[in-house]
Order: sequence, then structure tokens, then C-alpha cells
Amino acid sequence: MPETPWTKPVLKKAQTDLLAWYKGNLRDLPWRNTHDPYAIWVSEIMLQQTRVAAVLAHYQAFLLRFPTVIALAIATEQQVLAAWSGLGYYRRARMLHKAAQFLVAELGGQLPSSSQDLKKLPGIGEYTCAAIASIAYGEPCAVVDGNVERVVMRLAGLGHDDAAQVGTNRSKVRHLAQALLDQKQPGHWNQAMMELGATICLPHKPICIACPLQTICQTKGEHVVLPAPAMISKQVAYALVERGFGRARIVQLEQRPESETVMPGLWELPQLMDTEVPDSELRLTVRHSIMQTNYYVRIRTLSEEQVPSLKKHNWKQRWIKSRDLDAMALTGLARKVLMREGIITKIRPSLTPDTDEVGL
Repeated sequence: MPETPWTKPVLKKAQTDLLAWYKGNLRDLPWRNTHDPYAIWVSEIMLQQTRVAAVLAHYQAFLLRFPTVIALAIATEQQVLAAWSGLGYYRRARMLHKAAQFLVAELGGQLPSSSQDLKKLPGIGEYTCAAIASIAYGEPCAVVDGNVERVVMRLAGLGHDDAAQVGTNRSKVRHLAQALLDQKQPGHWNQAMMELGATICLPHKPICIACPLQTICQTKGEHVVLPAPAMISKQVAYALVERGFGRARIVQLEQRPESETVMPGLWELPQLMDTEVPDSELRLTVRHSIMQTNYYVRIRTLSEEQVPSLKKHNWKQRWIKSRDLDAMALTGLARKVLMREGIITKIRPSLTPDTDEVGL
């Protein structure tokens, strides 16, 4: 066992205290009510770099649409991306889809039961394989996500004074997380550590008085971290082009080509070359964040005759019926705009589009 700042009796008490706190304070989240490895896998992929609230809005609909590994494997990529639309980081959905296809082709649709074998699947790294193996199969391997890393660093009194320390500290955190792990209840322990980081040991103004591990914490407050990268601001404009009214309304979209590094294959409103929009044609303004960039977006009302000379890209275009838009693999920005305009009114649980789209 790796060396730790704590004795075995102190560690044992800390394990007992944290698990008791977790039992009394855990949030009622749907993925905590299952031992199905597939459902746990889907939840862990969704939760990577994504807020719990956003995942809650997609998780059960995704499992309703793709209830098994086989159902996911036989779906088209566009169907999977449509179910994922709004969660961002779409490479995760593509890797999930590819891994499901591999499992069906090579392993009879069954997920491996060990962290080492899970790690061989597309899109599954150290964190995800440890989460699935510990929660679904009881393997004693510690999960280290951003929340757990913060908790362990504070418990051990670690901090990042400069960039050179980051790699060294992360190696220490992995060893310490494994040393802290309750070997008999690894799944509950890992979820308890993540819950502690998400609700008590917050990045800023941690609620130390309510922390069940405060007696062994060597920081008791915020630890030293490198400053976050500054956000970049960009101005962009898109066209909203419509025909018809009510259920007969159709909207023009364009598809990002597979050669694009960001969101390939997804559908969006036509982007315009000029970011300035005349007041008479300004339909809507929104702010939309992607990673380290804040986009200040102007939506311009245009006719279909105006678009060709004003749009930025010559990408594949299609007219989509309003009732089918919620089932399209839309970018998060396109979905946000169409929902604010009342063109998309809900997400259908089936996430299956009608087949009679009107194409250009």
C-alpha cells in the first residue's frame, strides 16, 4: 500500500465516517439505482466534463432509445448524435457507439468485468474503467476525476504552485486515492468521494464545517491551484430561414462535414460571413460557451434567396420539418436557438425522426 500521511486506524475511521455521511446525504440520481454495467458506463461517459443537471435531462431518454449494448451498436451515428445533442463533447458519443459495436462483434455484447479489459475499449480511460469496474463489479480500484483529485489534494495538503508540479501531484493523488479506498465497498467509496467533491469540497468556498473528513484534512480550505485559462470572446452570426407555419413549418439547416475537427456531422443554422446584423433583420441574440470560448451570437432572419450570397460555408443543406428537429443531431447552439424561438418545443423520448424530410 502506498505511504500516506495517515495511520491505518485514522484511515479506517475516515472510511467509516465518509461512508456514513454518503449514506445520509447522497443525491437521488438515476444511475445510482442500477448495477447494470451498460447503464453505469453510459452515465460515466455522459458525466465527463458535464454538469449533473445536463446529464439528468438526457440519461433516461438515451437509455429508453438505446436500452442495451446491442441497441446502441445497431443504431446509426446520426441517431446516437441526436440523442447526445446538448451534452457537448460529441467525440464521447462517437467513441461510445464504436465501443458498443466492438462489444457486439467481439464479445457478444457484454462489457468486460475488469478495469484492465475495460480500458481496451474505445473512449474508456483510467477514470471510466475504474468507475465501471468498482461500481458494477466491486473491483477495488480508486476513481480519480476532478472532484476526487481536489478532495485528495486538500486532504494531503498538496497544491499546484507552478505547472511543473501538476504531473507530480497527479501521480501522488492516484496513489493516495488508492490508499484511501475502502477495499470492501469500492463502488460506494468512489461515489462518496465524488459526491463529497461535488457538494462539500467545492472549488471555491468549500463547506469545511460539514465535511466528514475535516479531522484528517491538512488544508481546511481552498488549496493553491494554477489560474484557469482566460475565456476568449467571439462574435458570430447565423441565419434563421423558414418556410410555412405551424406544423407545416420547415427550417433550413446545414451539416458540418466530417472533415471538421469540431462537431463533425452535426446540423446547424447556416453561418454568415458578416457578424453585423441590421436591426430590421435581428431575430435573437444569445451567448453560447464551448470550452474556453464565449460566442456572442446574432440570429438573422433571412429569406432562402438571400442566404447563398451571405453564408460562410458551402456545406450540405436540408429543409427539416419543425416536428422532426428535436430528433436531429443538432449542435447545442442550434438546439438552443430553435428552442428559444419555440420551433422545438420538447425532446421526444423516442428520438426517432420521421423519414419524410424535405431535402434540397
